[in-house]
Amino acid sequence: MAVRPARPADRSALDALQSHLPEPSPSLLAAGDDVGTILVSTDGDRPVGYLLAVDSPAEGHVSELVVAPDSRREGRASALLTAYLRTRPSGTRVSLTVAPENEAARSLYERHGFAVAGRRREFFVSGDALVYERTA
Repeated sequence: MAVRPARPADRSALDALQSHLPEPSPSLLAAGDDVGTILVSTDGDRPVGYLLAVDSPAEGHVSELVVAPDSRREGRASALLTAYLRTRPSGTRVSLTVAPENEAARSLYERHGFAVAGRRREFFVSGDALVYERTA
């Protein structure tokens, strides 16, 4: 398992992976290289997961993190998150949002030092989101 920056040739694989998200943002993925960071987890050279973050000098926001169903429970999401956190300058605030009922994701984020910082009402079409934050 490896994590690397996304390449233009990964686009169709990333589009397919994005379909596993409950509320994907195709326009954000299309603009990903212009607004931030896209890292991929690979099986061989085939992307089986990705992390998309919107970056600024003072903060980063993990907008999408997805792993293909047949590649889950292998530590890929954790490796993507770890790799992204390493790219952030020390002292940078990193945030993300997650559905309150997504226990697997919440557990992952908490293992990586994120803590609940707030709640956004009706953030998702399906309902509220918890805002998690930590300092890189």
